[in-house]
Amino acid sequence: MREEYDIEKLNPRKNPYSNRLKKQVTINLNTETIEYFKEMSSQSGIPYQTLINLYLTDCAQNHRKLQMVWD
Repeated sequence: MREEYDIEKLNPRKNPYSNRLKKQVTINLNTETIEYFKEMSSQSGIPYQTLINLYLTDCAQNHRKLQMVWD
């Protein structure tokens, strides 16, 4: 290992994952919703928070609109 590096000679490259960075937020979810995703998690082996993120990402990318019917 060198004692000193010349930073200007390094080839800085952009982080290829920078567009995939996540931001931590707080969200209130129903217990049933959490249990649903935890069950899916146990079946798929994917962490439930990742499943929730994947679902919401799919909704956002496909511009899905919520369809609610009030009885």
